[in-house]
Amino acid sequence: MSNVPNVNSFEFLAASCKALSHPARLEILQTLALRGTCICGEIVDVMPLSQATVSQHLKVLKDAGLISWENDGQKSCYCINNETIRVLREKIEGLFGSLDNCC
Repeated sequence: MSNVPNVNSFEFLAASCKALSHPARLEILQTLALRGTCICGEIVDVMPLSQATVSQHLKVLKDAGLISWENDGQKSCYCINNETIRVLREKIEGLFGSLDNCC
């Protein structure tokens, strides 16, 4: 079973873009992309935000399907959901692909 949300409508694209609309969430995604898999505490160490704030941003990204989550005892591990990111890229390219033919 795929971890990609329903992508047959603009709701997926809108929800993904909304999740990406905060600079802290973009920084979290970049951190995860650069490190592969990350533990929440490590993310807090590189960001000027409290643990609670980082956790809220992680929840938004997880709910949008942009990151995957795994509980490893007392640690929560997060990583990029590559399949969802791939689909999101395709949807954005499809949405704006016709700009090549624009004025």
